[in-house]
Amino acid sequence: MKKNNIILAAILTTVLGTSSCRKEYFPSTQIDETSALTNAGDIETATIGTYALFKDLNYVRSGHFLTEFPSDEIAQGQNSSDDLTNLYKYTHLINSSHASLFWSQSYKAAGAANKIIQVIDDNSTSDLKQLKGENLYIRAMMHFNLVRIFGRPYYQNSGDNAGIPILKEGLTDEQKLTLPRSKVKDVYDFIIADLIKAADLMTVSKTNPFASKEVAFALLSRVYLYQENNQKAIEYANKVISSGRYALLQGSEYQTYFRSAPEGNKETIFCTRHIKTEDRGYSAIGSMYFSGDGNGVAQNQAFSGWGEIYASKKYYDFLSSNPTDKRLNFISTYSVNGVVQNNTKLTPNTPMHYINKYNLQEGIVNLSSPVYLRLAEMYLNRAEANAKLNNNQLALDDVNVIRTRAGIPSLTIASVAASGKTVLDVVLEERWMELAFEGQRAYDLFRNGKSMIRNYPGTHAVSGNVNQTVTAFDNRVVSFIPLTEINKNPALIQNP
Repeated sequence: MKKNNIILAAILTTVLGTSSCRKEYFPSTQIDETSALTNAGDIETATIGTYALFKDLNYVRSGHFLTEFPSDEIAQGQNSSDDLTNLYKYTHLINSSHASLFWSQSYKAAGAANKIIQVIDDNSTSDLKQLKGENLYIRAMMHFNLVRIFGRPYYQNSGDNAGIPILKEGLTDEQKLTLPRSKVKDVYDFIIADLIKAADLMTVSKTNPFASKEVAFALLSRVYLYQENNQKAIEYANKVISSGRYALLQGSEYQTYFRSAPEGNKETIFCTRHIKTEDRGYSAIGSMYFSGDGNGVAQNQAFSGWGEIYASKKYYDFLSSNPTDKRLNFISTYSVNGVVQNNTKLTPNTPMHYINKYNLQEGIVNLSSPVYLRLAEMYLNRAEANAKLNNNQLALDDVNVIRTRAGIPSLTIASVAASGKTVLDVVLEERWMELAFEGQRAYDLFRNGKSMIRNYPGTHAVSGNVNQTVTAFDNRVVSFIPLTEINKNPALIQNP
C-alpha cells in the first residue's frame, strides 16, 4: 500500500477540481459512498484525497496569512487590495475572504477524514489501522489550527471560552449544519484523544508528507504546550527526539533547509508536499516574501513575485545582533551594486529584507513544501515547558542545542540573569529566531500573556506612528467567525 507524490498530485487535481463546484458545507470524499470504501485500495485512495484537500490554496495560503501575518517578525511594505492587509493590520472583517476559505477547506478535510474513520474498525488489519490513524491525525490537525485562529488562548478562562464546532464522524447532514461552537477546552480534549489514538494505530514509518506515529507525537507536544500541560509537552517531545527518526540539519544543509525536496530532509517531521508541477507562481506563499532568481539572488519587486512582505526591522536587527547567525541565510536583502535598496513606500524608508523560507525548492523560485512540524520545535517545546517548571538548566540546555546549530554563543544561568531576562524570556526569543515566518510567533506571545509590539515601519502605521500594540486579551487576537458560515448555521455565535 505504498503512497507516492505523483499519485497525490494526480488526486489533488481530481479532488479539488470536482469539489470546487460543490455547495455542501461538509462534503464527503469524491468517491461514491455506496460502492467505495469497501476495501483497502479504495480507502487508501480516499485517504490520499483527504491529504489533497489541505494542499489546496484555500488552506495552505489562507492559513499561512491568518497565522503568520499578525506577527511582529514581518512588515507589510505596501497596502494590498487583498484581504491579507487586514490580517496584517489586525483590522479583521466578518467577511474576511481568507478566514472564510480556511474555515471551509479545513472542515472539508475533516469531513473527508470522517468518512474513512467511521468505516475502519479498531481491530482491523494493521494497514487499515494505519490509514485510520492518518485520518485521525488529519482531523486533529484541522481542529487544532481552527481553534488557534478562531478561539482564544487556552489559559484565558481555563479553556472555557468559545472554540469551534467539533466535527465528529457519524453526524447527519442536518446535525452538521447546526453544530454549535464547543468550548476551547473541549476542542483540545477532542484533538488530544484523536492524536493519542492515531499514534496507537499507526505502525508504519512514512515519509514526512504523510502522518505517522511520530507526527502525532510531535503535534501532541505542541498541543499540550498550548494547553499548559508542561509535563505532557515534555513527554511527547522526548518521544520524538528519542525516536531516532530525525536529526537537526547542520552547516550548509541547515542554511539551505527549505530548498531541497522534503522527503530527504532529516529534520522535517511533517510538511505539505508540493512537487515541481505544483509551482503556483504568483499565487504561492513565497511570492509575497521574495522576488529574485532561482539562485536566491534578490531582484526588484515583480521580478518573480510580489515581494511585498519583509522581515521586520525589529526581527532583522535582533537576529543581526549575532552576525554569525546562520538563520540570516533565510533572509535575502535586496541590494544593487552592494547598496541596500529601501522601500520608499514606507516612512521612514526601510530596507527590503526579503524572506526565502517559502522559495527556491529544487531550484524553482516560488515552489515550497511548507513545514508544519520539525525537530527544532521539539527541543524548543521541551525548553519552554521546562522553563515553566523551573527546570532552568534543562531549558537552557535545549536552547543551546539550537543556538549552537545556528552558530551563536551559548547561554548560562548567570548570563541570562545578568541580562535582566528570565529563562522563559530567552526561550521565547529563541523560538522567535528559529521558528520565524512559520506561523507560530503570535501564538507564542498571546498564549503566554504577552503583547504583540510592532515598533517598526509597516503599513500598520497610522499618521506616521509606527507603534502598534495588541495585548493578549485584545478582541483582535482571534478572527471573526466567517459571516457566510453564521448565515448557514444559526448556532454559531460570533466573536466579539
